[in-house]
Amino acid sequence: MLIAHLSDAHIGPLPPVLLHELLNKRLTGFINWKRGRSRTHDMPLLSRLLADIGSHRPDHIAMTGDIVNIGLAGEFPLARAFLEQLGPSGHVSFVPGNHDAYVRAALAPMRHWLGPWMTGDGAAASRFPYVRQRDGVALIGLSSGVPTLPFLASGTLGKAQLTAFADILADLGRAGLCRVVMVHHPPHLGGAKPGRGLTDAAEFERTVARAGAEIILHGHNHKTSLATIPGPGGSAVPILGAPSVSAVSGTNDHRAGYHLLDIVPDGTRSAISLTTRGHDPQTGAIATIGERTIR
Repeated sequence: MLIAHLSDAHIGPLPPVLLHELLNKRLTGFINWKRGRSRTHDMPLLSRLLADIGSHRPDHIAMTGDIVNIGLAGEFPLARAFLEQLGPSGHVSFVPGNHDAYVRAALAPMRHWLGPWMTGDGAAASRFPYVRQRDGVALIGLSSGVPTLPFLASGTLGKAQLTAFADILADLGRAGLCRVVMVHHPPHLGGAKPGRGLTDAAEFERTVARAGAEIILHGHNHKTSLATIPGPGGSAVPILGAPSVSAVSGTNDHRAGYHLLDIVPDGTRSAISLTTRGHDPQTGAIATIGERTIR
């Protein structure tokens, strides 16, 4: 099974903004957009990367959050169009990031416009965690996107979601499925700078140590990264971070790109290899910038 993993599209431009919509945390985000974020995220380059993803014909697409910027109601129809461009809701799995849940007022329009892409098999409505099973692979979607105070970009899963997550991991493990976990924030201790990390990362690590998982996908840091956390019986569970799929500046691991995961599902014995493709600033081409075996 071939899975394309992308994150942090931050699509623009922003729709027209009313003054009352900025009387909250959105004001700082709006200023940041005007001062530089709008130039960091290149929409023509994003379109080229989406075309490159399509050329590889992935069996499924995992989008790990931050489609929008400051959670305006007018941003979510554009976000839905973005997901529709990636594929139908059964082909694309989405989990929200902190920018999608920027303020409390963003949550209802996010569920309204993006719900079909973050709903589990057979479910009538979006609820986290959700599960989708595809050809021996189980995709598990978690929501770490919660409204926070200004100048904070942290995420939280919460006790209820973590409890359900533990049961889901155990059940899918007994069923012999390859468990692919999707979450926006780096879910391990030290995975992000202070004020930007997952507040309950320690409990997440304990959950995976008990129940296991085959790979965890995240975004948020706008760069390619690969870490591990302990799994059952001394095993190591890989945690793969995706770059922003639209960012144009930065180092070799901090530029516009996405991952292709080639999975041979076999429960805990699943084999996973990784190809990272992205923008080559020297040639302007979209090219392979890294390959490795993950497990």
